[in-house]
Amino acid sequence: MTTTAALDATSIATEALSVLGQGRQIVPFSSCDPSFGLEEAYKVTPIVRQMREARGEKVLGRKIGFTNSTIWAQYNVDGPIWGYMYDRTVRNLADIGGVASLTKLTDPRIEPEIVFGLSAAPDAAMDERELLSCIDWLALGYEVVQSIYPDWKFAASDTVAAFGLHGAMLIGERHRISGDSAAWLDQLSNFDVELGCNGEVVDRGHARNVLGGPLSALRHFVGVLAKDDLNPGLTAGEMVTTGTLTRALPVKPGETWTTTVSGIPLGSISVRFS
Repeated sequence: MTTTAALDATSIATEALSVLGQGRQIVPFSSCDPSFGLEEAYKVTPIVRQMREARGEKVLGRKIGFTNSTIWAQYNVDGPIWGYMYDRTVRNLADIGGVASLTKLTDPRIEPEIVFGLSAAPDAAMDERELLSCIDWLALGYEVVQSIYPDWKFAASDTVAAFGLHGAMLIGERHRISGDSAAWLDQLSNFDVELGCNGEVVDRGHARNVLGGPLSALRHFVGVLAKDDLNPGLTAGEMVTTGTLTRALPVKPGETWTTTVSGIPLGSISVRFS
């Protein structure tokens, strides 16, 4: 690969897309040009979106990554990133019978997350109570992330160019936001989560791991997009997954993963990987 000094954003988008779903990995762009930073990476994002839409994919929403500061040191990042989710990457667990394939994902890892479905476009001036009024439903789900770079070694800018590391989004039962908003606000920053594999608990987490809570993570993201001249803000009908509540752990076919939460009225979820 030539250095990114000789590559424009379109070339980077083309190279990243060329390995998507192919099981191949490439050298991180930042290792060829250390000046490839987040500003340059987010110029790649709308081009990737255009290319994916041109081949028939439809944007369903966004994923926020690295909201969990407890894992920043592990991945050599110091703040959140984001990427798009598409109709070919998002599934309801009920629709697939709780079984998902890892076939087209490269070096996948699982992340239990809170997903929001928006009923109105949020504004950066909104506080969390106002932001809650823009949410139609929430669900517990799994984002399966992947790395097109070897050994999960990259800079933050590389993760943006690689679709925010998004591989798949598997969504559990959707719960309408209704009733006591004060209760939802409290629960969304105070629940606990337990992640299990094949019947054994492998990690635990807390709502506050994701920038103080999933709603806080969403508020942060809305503020980021308000300052972005290249990528559009969130709109009604989009879904947003707010980042892993635990560590991101490797997955392989044959495993069954379960997640339970306490302190918030959401049912447990389970997925078996084929």
